Amino acid sequence: MRLDNKTAFITGAGSGLGREATTRFAEEGATIVAADIDLESAEETVDQVEEAGQDGAAVELDVRDADAVHAAVDEAVEEFGLDVVVNNAGVSHQRTKIEEINEGERDRVIDVNVKGVWNGCHAAIPHFKEQGSGAIVNTASLAGVIGAPELGAYSLSKGAVVNFTRTVAAEVGPAGVRANAVCPGVTDTAMPRKNRTEAEWETAKEEMARYYPLKRLGNPEDIANAMLFLASDEADWITGQALVVDGGFSCT
Repeated sequence: MRLDNKTAFITGAGSGLGREATTRFAEEGATIVAADIDLESAEETVDQVEEAGQDGAAVELDVRDADAVHAAVDEAVEEFGLDVVVNNAGVSHQRTKIEEINEGERDRVIDVNVKGVWNGCHAAIPHFKEQGSGAIVNTASLAGVIGAPELGAYSLSKGAVVNFTRTVAAEVGPAGVRANAVCPGVTDTAMPRKNRTEAEWETAKEEMARYYPLKRLGNPEDIANAMLFLASDEADWITGQALVVDGGFSCT
């Protein structure tokens, strides 16, 4: 199995892409530390991990809290060891013109999406450097590569994740540590469904899919598979990359 005898620490693991990633990683042999601001959701994720026959632990974690992130990572290292960190926790905002988005909403997005990734890397890097190995996978977005009108704060945050990932890769590569980002297009998770009824979402999916060469939106497993590849030894000579997983949207 691709992650046999490895431990993965995954943030935002209680739902969406984070939950899908934990399941895929567990299926490939990983021990999972599932961190989420919603402990109950993280525990539900760990139940799925254990159903897959792997060990798991749930951690209540606000990724904006640097001390809490360090403590959680240190505890994971002590209990299980650490081989992979997936900094996946993230938030978006309602579509709003740049000049109309309020400062509080902008800061909320930056605090989770940028500081959260910084904190996860900051906590893991010393452990990875000490052992001479480790893989970091950061969840960015297509919006951080090509931009997205009326998603200014979100695009700002995800663009920062992409460039920070490159910086991390360049800095820690000599220690045997890799860092990459995944940049999903629109994926069928709770985030794009927010404030839409099921019927409205189905209509929106059909409309958006017209702009994708593969004629569908992403599924969570599409993104989890990309995360799994970057976390595995199959990607042993890949670092500093922003892997766009978008059904071809960015090539049209």
